[in-house]
Amino acid sequence: MADETSISLNKYISQTGICSRREADALIREGRVTLNGQPTRPGNRVSEGDEVRIDGKPLRPKPKALYIAFNKPVGIVCTTDSKEPKNIVRYINHPQRLFPIGRLDKPSEGLIFLTNDGDIVNKILRAGNEHEKEYLVSVKQPVTPEFVQRMSSGIPILGTITKECRVEATGPHTFRIILTQGLNRQIRRMCEYLGYEVSRLQRVRIMNVSLGKLRVGEWRELTDAEVKEIMRMVARSSKTEEASRGQGAKKQPFKRKKKRKK
Repeated sequence: MADETSISLNKYISQTGICSRREADALIREGRVTLNGQPTRPGNRVSEGDEVRIDGKPLRPKPKALYIAFNKPVGIVCTTDSKEPKNIVRYINHPQRLFPIGRLDKPSEGLIFLTNDGDIVNKILRAGNEHEKEYLVSVKQPVTPEFVQRMSSGIPILGTITKECRVEATGPHTFRIILTQGLNRQIRRMCEYLGYEVSRLQRVRIMNVSLGKLRVGEWRELTDAEVKEIMRMVARSSKTEEASRGQGAKKQPFKRKKKRKK
């Protein structure tokens, strides 16, 4: 009887991300795989502590998928480029190799995800998937009803019209905005078009994850419940360019957003 904690050799190989199970079976049949120094055959199983080699080179198991929520400070750059002294990865200094999901401008602060799971990145980023991002914004000019109405109705920037979105005043010079787009410096450009200057921009929510009490410069791993909900939300998301075509001039009716239920 097989050890309940062991897994099939072909599954072990495929889980490292180097090939599919079918391709792993071919490697085994070709005699290119060894298990603890011994030749292998289809049906072999791998237990904790076993060493698998392909063409004599040790096969390392794929690291556990990691999802991090980080409260990015102003001045930190959302890049993995080692030439940037204030890059986000260096700042966090996590032992796992992580990369940010999306971006948050250098002068902006707040919530951003980092992960080592490349499969989920495009699903979250595609604007056509309607995944919400919520921001609190301070501006130097008074926030008027006209400003709120125009911001929510769509603004011409970067050769397109921004999607209709939810905007509400939260104070004389502050407002809340919920976007499903990720155009470059979108909120700042929208405000600039209307003659407003942003003095502070903070992202407080991405999808189902809120910034909460996470302090500036701190990070935490997402909870199992948060990850499960994200996976549910992106389960039907497209990973193709077709999903991002909604960033064009065609507007999405604002009322549809109100009818959606989670």
